[in-house]
Amino acid sequence: MKLTTTLAIALGVTALTACNNSAKEQAADNIEANAENTADMIEENADAVPGVTTDANADAAADAVRANGEATADAVRDGADADGNSAN
Repeated sequence: MKLTTTLAIALGVTALTACNNSAKEQAADNIEANAENTADMIEENADAVPGVTTDANADAAADAVRANGEATADAVRDGADADGNSAN
């Protein structure tokens, strides 16, 4: 009986740990996807307006959005919160 209880608790803890990691990963993936979509829209809007300067500025802005999205997603994956103190 004790072995069964111990195994059940171990299985439950493992399942909760896996859920926690997958939730962080899902949130990080969503952040990256939103940043990518935003960057794509910036580039598409710039392509609709004639002018080389607009395209160059838009490309730079899109690159900055992508980089920010990746950095934010990495912070979520690492478990850091907004003020740098880990809540986990």
